[in-house]
Amino acid sequence: MVRSSIEETLNALLDKEANTLVNTGKYERTNERMGNRSGYHTKQLTTTAGDVKLKFPRLKGIPFETQMLMFCRRGSYRNVSG
Repeated sequence: MVRSSIEETLNALLDKEANTLVNTGKYERTNERMGNRSGYHTKQLTTTAGDVKLKFPRLKGIPFETQMLMFCRRGSYRNVSG
């Protein structure tokens, strides 16, 4: 229960950060749009509550470098295939 809550919260924050970078929400069309969303890539973060799957948004036209996970120790998250 705690693990799924952490997973949902972190994924929502990643989506919010991507929306801010692109300057619109998912599926929105505006003249202020800065780039396009292009799916996700998944990484696994190891926490004390268990492993959490994070969905990092892929963006076209602008780089997505999240500030949210700067506190993580190096090696505490890794790529997940599939």
